[in-house]
Formats: sequence, structure tokens, C-alpha cells
Amino acid sequence: MQIWAGLGNPGPKYAMHRHNVGFMVCDVLAEMHDFGPVQKKFQGWAKEGRIGGAKVLLLKPATFMNESGRAVGEALRFYKLETDALTVFHDELDLEPFRIKVKQGGGHAGHNGLRSIDQHCGAEFRRVRIGIGHPGHKDRVHGHVLGNYAKSEMDDLVAMLGAIGAEADWLAKGDDARFMSDYALRMQD
Repeated sequence: MQIWAGLGNPGPKYAMHRHNVGFMVCDVLAEMHDFGPVQKKFQGWAKEGRIGGAKVLLLKPATFMNESGRAVGEALRFYKLETDALTVFHDELDLEPFRIKVKQGGGHAGHNGLRSIDQHCGAEFRRVRIGIGHPGHKDRVHGHVLGNYAKSEMDDLVAMLGAIGAEADWLAKGDDARFMSDYALRMQD
């Protein structure tokens, strides 16, 4: 069993925020890979299914971003899993929009969702960092992160989510390099 958590904030007013791109990934993965019905558990919304032959629990914490670790920690404890079974999809200011990097462990770089998971579970989990770009000045970061994707970004957003879903088998198999490479090739088309 693997747990793939997408980070975001619950509620319709946050749905298209850049900060909610992790939730968007979970929704697309569930649809593209025919996951089961949503279940309200682990202080969030969970769906079970298979990706690339691996059993995966997709989890969207309903705790708001700053408390994501509570939900993720509860799921890990329930399944008696360590952080090596955890993958977290989250927005990343320090990457160009729609770029992806996969990283094992590391710091939270000021990301409150990652900080919470670090506190509740430890830092040695796999992170799929999804670029949202930096607005240029630190005073504009809050509005950028908690702002909706622009209409001009919608085609790229849809392409990115589709590419993640199409290449997710590589993540399930633990081949992060192949996932990033095939994702990049798909985004060039």
C-alpha cells in the first residue's frame, strides 16, 4: 500500500487556487485510474485503487493546509506504514509554472502543509513538487499562492494534470527519474 496525499484547502472558494494543485492531482489520478468511491476518513477524503499494479490510497486532507500532517499521519498509522510509503503532491514557488521535480526528503521551505507533515510524520517522504512560479517579490507571494490559476494558464494546467496522470505508473514503481523524464517529454508535445 502506498499513500499519495495531495495538499490543498477544502471548500469551493479554494478549488482553483495554485495552493490546491495537490488536490487537483488527486482528482485527476482517481478519474484516470478508475479509483473507487470517495470515503470520508483520516480527517479527509480518501479513494482506493491501483496505479501501475500498486495499491494506492489517494488522500485529500480536509484539515486545511496548515494541519495536513494530522490527516496524513492518521492514514500512515492506520495502515502501519512508514514515510517511505508516502508521496505528497504540493505546489512549489521555486519552480517555474508546470515544471515538476520529485525529491525524497528535505525541508519544508516555508510550505505550511509540508511543515505539518514533517512535524506529524517525519521529513523522509517523497515529494512531487509542482511549479507555480514565484511572483517576483516576497510581498506578493501570499496573493499568488492563494490566487486562482489565470484563464491563460488553463490549457497548461490541464496538460500538466493529464501528463501526471498518464505517467503515474512510474511513480508507483518508484522510478522517479523516468516519471520526470516522460512527464517533460509529454509536456513538450
